[in-house]
Amino acid sequence: MGVAGTGKTTVGRLLADALALPYAEGDAFHPAANVAKMSAGTPLDDADRWPWLDAIGEWMRNRAGHGGGVVAASALKRAYRDRLRAISPGTVFVHLTGERPLIERRMAARKGHFMPTTLLDSQFEALEPLQADELGVRVEVSGTPGEITERALAALRGLPSPTA
Repeated sequence: MGVAGTGKTTVGRLLADALALPYAEGDAFHPAANVAKMSAGTPLDDADRWPWLDAIGEWMRNRAGHGGGVVAASALKRAYRDRLRAISPGTVFVHLTGERPLIERRMAARKGHFMPTTLLDSQFEALEPLQADELGVRVEVSGTPGEITERALAALRGLPSPTA
């Protein structure tokens, strides 16, 4: 999870490979109307996001009995994460976080992505970082994708086991 440009797709794929789990790109769950709205520079509202979150939650729930999976999705608000957890209990979040100038540079360098840098402010305004009662870790996004992934793996290993 995290704002656009934090490396959710890249790090998500690397995490999935390292954990030998399937990967899903959260953007692929957006209906065409959402993509069109974002491409036009218009932020999504909650009504736009609910069907998208439900589709992601269903994918995660279907993976629960098969070892899990990794999904890259913004999940910026607590309510969004609560909705995902309601559909797929036990979901663990990796919050990719970093300084706005770094994220903006990365976003501007992307090719062929529908999310314009003009929506970055709305992403930061909507962001509600993981809270202490949410199962997950925060991972700084400075450095290479490999370094970020290693930090994420180390942080995940530090979480208590579900049986603990």
